[in-house]
Amino acid sequence: MFFRWDWLRPVLTAPIVPTLGPVHPDALTLDIFEDILRAAVTRDFLPYDKDRRWGGEKDETVLREDVVHQPENTLIPTLTRRGRGTVKVFAYGHRDSVVDEAAELAAKLAVVHGAVNARVVRPLGPETASPRGTRIQQKDFTARACPGPGGTVRSVTDWPAAVQETFALFAEAMAGDGLVFLHTQMRADRCGPVLAAVAEDRIVGAIGPMDVRPDAIGSPQLMPQYFAVLPEARGQGLGRILWRAAMHWGQSHGASYQLLQTEVGGPSDRLCQSEGLATLGFSHTTRL
Repeated sequence: MFFRWDWLRPVLTAPIVPTLGPVHPDALTLDIFEDILRAAVTRDFLPYDKDRRWGGEKDETVLREDVVHQPENTLIPTLTRRGRGTVKVFAYGHRDSVVDEAAELAAKLAVVHGAVNARVVRPLGPETASPRGTRIQQKDFTARACPGPGGTVRSVTDWPAAVQETFALFAEAMAGDGLVFLHTQMRADRCGPVLAAVAEDRIVGAIGPMDVRPDAIGSPQLMPQYFAVLPEARGQGLGRILWRAAMHWGQSHGASYQLLQTEVGGPSDRLCQSEGLATLGFSHTTRL
């Protein structure tokens, strides 16, 4: 074992694991941190890695030889070679000085590995005052029933062919939200169903792909989705209808929970908060 749980556990203020992202609090164990170190050697996806569904190779790996593990803080650097390269240092610790230590390490490693970008990721607890960055939220499907949306939302493939064909234009318009990538996966039949809302015979909102997979401790998790509504179609409640349709799908297909990351104060954040999701913590990223 590389990590000491009596050192690491007290500084895990939010359930974020390098290369994996948010995990269920019950899955936040010593084993999962040891797993990401082993994956750095094999370069394989872990069985429960959410990115495994896209195939290919894992882009981000832990720089295991540069991990700093101390009683009061732990710094875990990762390297992504995609694009011009990015080094991230995940800074676990209660003192604010941990960010400065992480920034120094990130800058050094970016030079060593020829990465243009350097980041510090600071997990913060749910009690954080005036949080910034992203909020980690949990939808618990065991708490209460998630009603269906009726006929207003269907799988893209359940709409008439002429409507289905409008997804390409919708994806291009919402490229900044990842819909072009999603459309590519859909055309290659490499992902689960995508739910869509329609107005005037064209797709104006979508959420997907829909997929349930076991997490690190075997609990069925609804995987994260891409989610977008055309600007001209906003303000009509379509986002909420789509989101509720996705939650109904997840519950109907056996998911126990879903984890979501939302920009603090953004539309999706306000939607999830109004729907009663539990805040598990925050993640603040500093660009160097």
